Amino acid sequence: MASEARLYTFSPETRDALRKFRLQTSRHKDPQAIIYKIDRKSLEILPDDDGEIYTTLETLAEELPDNTPRFVLLSYPLDLKSGRRAAPYVLLYYMPPTANNELRMLYAGAKELMRNTAEVGRVVEVAGEEDVVGVKEVLMEN
Repeated sequence: MASEARLYTFSPETRDALRKFRLQTSRHKDPQAIIYKIDRKSLEILPDDDGEIYTTLETLAEELPDNTPRFVLLSYPLDLKSGRRAAPYVLLYYMPPTANNELRMLYAGAKELMRNTAEVGRVVEVAGEEDVVGVKEVLMEN
């Protein structure tokens, strides 16, 4: 991770926002998602759409670009088969099949840094709208 930490950066505001989002989302009854992107010039990881929070997977899927990767932090409240309530906090690694190789490499290089900085429990790879909308089933499996 040392080389990624030198290449990619987070502003202090973004780090604070990541921590605040993680701490607040577990108490919500609706899904909470926020999209992050990498600025290609500065290699800074920052919120997309001014940090808008999405509360449905369908809306989130519509907002993701067709051919540009993104990181999505998602807290999704679930009622487990055991009857217990859980809110898994995951990183959706959105990599559409139409993304160019330069962007693929850019996001692949930052994936572990984003995972560690955001302190997510797991990474779920998604490639399109259907994968994003179907993430509930993936989360229910574990």
